[in-house]
Amino acid sequence: MPLDAFNPSAPLTFGVELELQLVNLSDFNLTAASPDLMHLLQRKPFPGNVTPEITESMIEINSSVHTAYGPLLAELTEIRDTLVAAGDTLNIGIAGGGTHPFQHWSDQRISAKPRYEYLSQLYGYLAKQFTVFGQHVHIGCANGDDAMYLLHALNRYLPHFIALSASSPYVQGHDSLFESARLNSVFAFPMSGRAPFTLSWQEFTDVYFAKMERTNIIKSMKDFYWDLRPKPEFGTIELRVCDTPLTVERAAAMAAYLQALCRHLLEKKDEAPVEDDYLVYNYNRFQACRFGLDGNITHPKTYESIVVRDDILATLERMLPHADALGSVEALQHLAAAARSGSDAAILRRHAEREGSVESMVNAAIGHFRSTLTA
Repeated sequence: MPLDAFNPSAPLTFGVELELQLVNLSDFNLTAASPDLMHLLQRKPFPGNVTPEITESMIEINSSVHTAYGPLLAELTEIRDTLVAAGDTLNIGIAGGGTHPFQHWSDQRISAKPRYEYLSQLYGYLAKQFTVFGQHVHIGCANGDDAMYLLHALNRYLPHFIALSASSPYVQGHDSLFESARLNSVFAFPMSGRAPFTLSWQEFTDVYFAKMERTNIIKSMKDFYWDLRPKPEFGTIELRVCDTPLTVERAAAMAAYLQALCRHLLEKKDEAPVEDDYLVYNYNRFQACRFGLDGNITHPKTYESIVVRDDILATLERMLPHADALGSVEALQHLAAAARSGSDAAILRRHAEREGSVESMVNAAIGHFRSTLTA
C-alpha cells in the first residue's frame, strides 16, 4: 500500500527509545527475563511505555513526547527507578551499553511476537545476532519536506552521536577494538545504511517508496534500518546510530543535543545538503565507530580532516544559543565534559582491565544504570 501521508507534529518536540539488557546476577550473562518483567510491570503504574524486543533478554522503553530536556530527564529517571525496583524483585540486573560483552547469539530466544518471528524466519541467525542495544531519538517535524531536509542535513553530525554514545567495545568475550561495535550488527541487514537523497517528501513517497514497494522487498518504513529514517505516522525523523548509554542522564543529553542541532539546521543558514555530501559518509561513520572521539572525519563540504572530539566541542559551543532557548544548556555541558573525559566504551574497558574479567564490565554497567536511584 502507498506510504502514509506525513502526519505533522509540533516542530522540535522529541522522545527517546532505549533498548536495555536483562542480566542474570549470578553469572552476569543475559537472561530471557522479559516475559516475567513485562508481567510484573503491568501490575503497577509505569511512566512512558515498555515493550519486549526481538529477543527475550531485551526490553525497550519509550518516553512520552517532550518539548524540553528537563521533563524528559525527569521521566527517564522515573522510568529507570521503576525498572530497577522491578529488576530487584526478580533478582535481575538492568543495564545500558550497546553490546553485552560475552553473550552468545545462539543462546538467545526470539520473543513471541508475530513480527519478530517473521524477522527470525527471514533473516535467520542475524535476528538473534541483533541482540544489541541502541538509543533512538525522534524529533517532531512540521511537514515531510522539513523531515527530509533534516534527514540529510544531519548526516554531517552523525559521527558525533556515534562517538558520544559509544558503549559497545566487547563482542562475544573479546575486545572488538571498536568503540561502537553494535553498528556492525546493524550494517549486516540489507536495508541498512542511509536514505536516498531527496529533499521532497512527495518525491520520496511517489517515486522512491513506490518503486521499492513494487519490488516486494519492503512493505513499510519499519523494513528500513537506516541510520536516520522518517516516521510519517508520528510526524518525526528517527536517529538510530546511538548505542544505549550507560546512564539515562547521557541518553537525555543526547536527545537535547539533537534537538538543538535541528533547531539550528531549520534556520537554513548553513549550506544546504547535497548528494555529494555522502561521498564521505561511510568513511566518517567507520571512523566514529572504530575510534570514537579520537576518530578523524572528513568534512563533507570542505574535505577538511577533523578529530571527532574537536568537532563535537566546537559544535556544542555553536549550539549554546539554541540550547539556551530550549532550556538544555546543562545537557550540552554534560556532553562537553564527556567529550573531554572519554566515552562509556572507555569506562567499560577500564573496568575490564582493572578487574581482569569481562563480567566486571557487566556489573559496572548495571551499577552505572542505577547509580542515581532515588530513595
